[in-house]
Amino acid sequence: MPTREEKQAILAELTEKFRTSKAAVLTNFRGLDVASMTKVRRRLRESGSELKVAKNTLTRLAANEVGLEGLDPYLEGPTAIAFGYEDPVAPAKVLAELAREFKQLEIKAGILEGKVIDVEGVRRLADLPSREVLLARVAGGIQAPLYGFAGALHGLLRNLVYVLEAIRKQKAGEATT
Repeated sequence: MPTREEKQAILAELTEKFRTSKAAVLTNFRGLDVASMTKVRRRLRESGSELKVAKNTLTRLAANEVGLEGLDPYLEGPTAIAFGYEDPVAPAKVLAELAREFKQLEIKAGILEGKVIDVEGVRRLADLPSREVLLARVAGGIQAPLYGFAGALHGLLRNLVYVLEAIRKQKAGEATT
């Protein structure tokens, strides 16, 4: 049984994680063995996320301290929280993939930008393309009109050169074709 000081340290750590993370996903991990949990932790770490297992009471207190409302109904049974610090989509994506691999891993809810989202919201978040893909799409969307403009400008300049050449030939008394 953790001492009061240890509980205070865990509460402070959880509160800080809720404040600094861009997103969090709550899961029920009942039935997963140690090897499976290690794989879950490793995959989350590779994505810039972290898995934390804490007592629901401490999680509830930490959530209340940062002003998260609506989390209480999801804090039943064993709860592990995946915190995403870099990419808000990463923990949802990784856990959705792992939930297909490990049937015991159940997504309970999520937190995005300080708001609690339900399981369906977490699934929609997991279905979003990665940040890199979205940035590439934006860049492509910006780049395509620029290429079109450059091509049109090139065509206009080429036509101007043809016209100027025709005028030069005409003034020089040459026959134009």
